[in-house]
Amino acid sequence: MGSDKYILLTIDVEDWFQVENFKPWIPFSTWDQRELRVEKNTHRLLDLFDSIKSETNQFVNPINSINPINPINGQTEKVEATFFVLAWIAEKLPHLVREIHSRGHEVASHGCYHQLPDKLSADELKQDLTDSKKLLEDITGAEVVGYRAPSFAVTDGVLKTIENSGYLYDSSYNSFGMHGRYGHLDLSQNETRGIAFKISQIPNPKSQIFYELPISNLQLGGLTFPLGGGGYFRLIPVSVYNSGVKKILRQQDAYVFYAHPWEFDPEQPKVNQASASFKFRHYTNLYKTETRLRNLIESFDHCRFLTCKQYLAETN
Repeated sequence: MGSDKYILLTIDVEDWFQVENFKPWIPFSTWDQRELRVEKNTHRLLDLFDSIKSETNQFVNPINSINPINPINGQTEKVEATFFVLAWIAEKLPHLVREIHSRGHEVASHGCYHQLPDKLSADELKQDLTDSKKLLEDITGAEVVGYRAPSFAVTDGVLKTIENSGYLYDSSYNSFGMHGRYGHLDLSQNETRGIAFKISQIPNPKSQIFYELPISNLQLGGLTFPLGGGGYFRLIPVSVYNSGVKKILRQQDAYVFYAHPWEFDPEQPKVNQASASFKFRHYTNLYKTETRLRNLIESFDHCRFLTCKQYLAETN
């Protein structure tokens, strides 16, 4: 039988000039004037995932030669990921969104303009959620069921609006409490399916349950250590990071990782006006990110790499 350990690789598709830390120096009104580098960097990720698949798939299933299998556990070996795409990017590069979809990955929403949802009114947020969902569905011809809030800025009220906008799941909760923009949720009383939390079930045309699929962090001795990806992935030594992921998989059987395409681009333009702290967090070890992600995937090649949508379907 296949592995019962899952890794969910998630990519927040936004460009170098759209990150929250740089907003004081790069206002929205200047976005159209900036160099678009997200297409090249996203292709880097797509090619990385495909190259790992081709390297590990050395044996063929005699019953179905289309799906190579791992000779150890007999399961299909394929790195599939979820790409949370900013609608502003999708409008500029619809062919990139179609490419992500055509290469077997899940396309989900990251909102329209990287606005923090907890700073929007309920009506503004609903518009952002429905507009981004419709745009991505029009481009791919497939249903979009997932959402991730910029800067993980999620609240109970935000979750309700996401649910009411027709999504199956949100993947915005980051339990690391020492970041000022991360939202706060109390999920301790919610029923779980794997690592997903059932939020509620409301009447809707599909009668579907709505889930929260949090970013993974390591819980030790009542403390939360940030091991979900992003800057922490670039800053923490590889051996320490991978050891933490092993602990998370032992505790929960699944691990949710996130990254951004700009984190694979050491040649991106520099925002020299930004504070030293923001520049350190943004630029440190960019040249190592691709190698580290390859190492992470290959170190856990006994796990199944599924999209968020696939994981929810498999554990329900």
